[in-house]
Amino acid sequence: MTYLLGFLIAVAVGLTGVGAGALTAPLLILFFHQPPALAVGTALVFTMAIKVVVTPVYVKRRQVNPRALAALCCGGIPGVLAGTLLLSYLDMHRYQRAVLLLVGTMVAGMALYNLYRMSRGSGGAAGTGRLGWVAAAALPIGAEVGFSSAGAGALGSLVLLNFTSLTPAQVVGTDMCFGLAVSSVGGAWRLSSGDYNSILLRGLALGGLAGVFLGAWLSSIIPARPLRAGLSVALFALGLQLCWKGLF
Repeated sequence: MTYLLGFLIAVAVGLTGVGAGALTAPLLILFFHQPPALAVGTALVFTMAIKVVVTPVYVKRRQVNPRALAALCCGGIPGVLAGTLLLSYLDMHRYQRAVLLLVGTMVAGMALYNLYRMSRGSGGAAGTGRLGWVAAAALPIGAEVGFSSAGAGALGSLVLLNFTSLTPAQVVGTDMCFGLAVSSVGGAWRLSSGDYNSILLRGLALGGLAGVFLGAWLSSIIPARPLRAGLSVALFALGLQLCWKGLF
């Protein structure tokens, strides 16, 4: 079961760049009855494992924008450290629902806005001159990743879609590298503290290694506009999932 779960999540991640942490942690809690702290830790290490092997594919294809990635990391890495420290000192059961509900609302709302812009025929923001906003937005994204493992793919993609003129393929590649950076910081922390389930992680990783390459291959052959639309729909669904998790 964990092999199949890891494979399916990794296909979605390779295709759209989103879903690793946001899908994995809730599924581990709901179907494998893992405590939230262990689920978050396992999801972060799983995210790190699948992204570290597939990221070179996107780099080789020139799908990574260095300036946008640097801006994301400038805000995201301090944020994930802050979020991980926050989780260490706060009662996760008390605050997790509110955080997931807030992030889910942001994801769903911004995804709908992007679909609306596509329906009106407007593209991304002109140029990459708004990288200051990208860095500022990445700080709370990183904090959310450290706190709940969710948000890097979804929110990172939305920031790039709305504040840069990157193509959908570049959005996926750049956000994949950003997800690797923040999950590596958070995952290394969890590995050192032992906050993960090694048995579940092994199954997820074995399935995920095959799935993420399939998703990466699919992302290279799907035309740009359908990929952008599919990415926004996936983000909207992910936002609803986070809202559901936050409410119930």
